[in-house]
Amino acid sequence: MTKSFSGSTALDHAMAGITAGAITTLSLHPLDLVKTRFQVDEAAKRKHKFGATFIMMKKIVSKNRLIGLYRGVTPNLAGATSSWGFYFYFYDLTKKRMAGGDKISKLSPLQHLSASAEAGAITAFITNPFWVVKTRMCATDRTDPGAYKGLFDGLYQIAKYEGIKGLYKGMVPALFGVSHGALQFMAYEELKKWRFKVKNFNLKKDHDHDRLNNVEYLLTAAASKTFATVITYPYQLVRARLQYQRIEIKYNGVIDTIKKVYGAESILGFYKGLAPNVLRVLPGTCTTFLVYENMMSFFKKHAKYES
Repeated sequence: MTKSFSGSTALDHAMAGITAGAITTLSLHPLDLVKTRFQVDEAAKRKHKFGATFIMMKKIVSKNRLIGLYRGVTPNLAGATSSWGFYFYFYDLTKKRMAGGDKISKLSPLQHLSASAEAGAITAFITNPFWVVKTRMCATDRTDPGAYKGLFDGLYQIAKYEGIKGLYKGMVPALFGVSHGALQFMAYEELKKWRFKVKNFNLKKDHDHDRLNNVEYLLTAAASKTFATVITYPYQLVRARLQYQRIEIKYNGVIDTIKKVYGAESILGFYKGLAPNVLRVLPGTCTTFLVYENMMSFFKKHAKYES
């Protein structure tokens, strides 16, 4: 039996994920806001200026003061904490089921990929409404006509005027995005496994280490996130375009969006906002996984219950 802090190792993972998601979101929301504004920018021939991220941030501050950079932080915080919490919860449960009584560390890369995809799909369905509100709030200023006042106002207005379908706009590309998390976690788990083997070999020990050091977690998280981001970024842009549109229908589903973006903006159109996204996701991922791994280490040291 495995000891846990809360009475369930899956719940331990969820609490660690929630904490990590909250800290990361509060720290890096301004970059997420700028990324979203670039993603919903439909100008076909927009010049990609060096330093465009910081130019955009300066414009937002000059118009709405510093608080303007935190427009949409509430739905972002709700989405991030619930996403990481549910994700790690279901990911741990799925890995245990797949292990079937064996050590989770013995799972194959394909099993890690499958467990991550399953956890990601469930999480995407639960949290999609938060991301729709977050996208729309980040794409608008609070003084814009029809701009949402906050998370609950956004959820209410969408449900009232667009129905349940409105809350699940962008759901199909969000499910495509499950592949991002699956690739990232597969890479993360395999890199950790490889690093454990190297350390055990160098120290000539037969047992597994309990944890890596913080620098190793940072490097492992950065490498796995970069790998997944380069492969899957275009789906994020497609999802943002679908979520941002309101009453007037500009994009009729995923295929129509892909055709229109490619036709008007070429292949580079799918990578709008990549720079602020990379600036955000690397420190964001490193922060998330560092907080998560240290929280799990704390929980293991203070575990009281068997699960």
